[in-house]
Amino acid sequence: MSADLVATAGQFVGRDHLLPVRVYYEDTDFTGLVYHANYLRYFERGRSDFLRVVSSGHTELLEREDPLAFVVVRMEIDYLRGARIDDALVVRTAYDRVKGPRLIISQSIERAGEIVCRAKVEAACIDLAGRPRRPPRQMIEHLRPWLLPDAP
Repeated sequence: MSADLVATAGQFVGRDHLLPVRVYYEDTDFTGLVYHANYLRYFERGRSDFLRVVSSGHTELLEREDPLAFVVVRMEIDYLRGARIDDALVVRTAYDRVKGPRLIISQSIERAGEIVCRAKVEAACIDLAGRPRRPPRQMIEHLRPWLLPDAP
């Protein structure tokens, strides 16, 4: 398979992971703007690809002897501008802190350098029974260089 056909997982600029996303017809509502809930999908892709590139993806977490997963427990979103069909967007993701089972994440969606939407996300690592668990030590070590300088 040609390298051009391999799906991109984005790239890093400083401590930010940048993931390109194109707006398709299916992403829009009757006004031609991206439907508000679809921004959550874009944010999820950014968080997932960040982890996949730096540490391990969701599949590896589920295949562990003690399977783990992540759930979003809090998300604060500011919708600043509307994105439209065919817009080339960039999902910017920064993992800020790890606090016990929680990951604190800053995200934005940009179009030509202009912020369209931004979010503060709190995700929790859980076992398959839904109990909070610390993320695997190896994952935390892989995340450490990307965390804010004052983060533990």
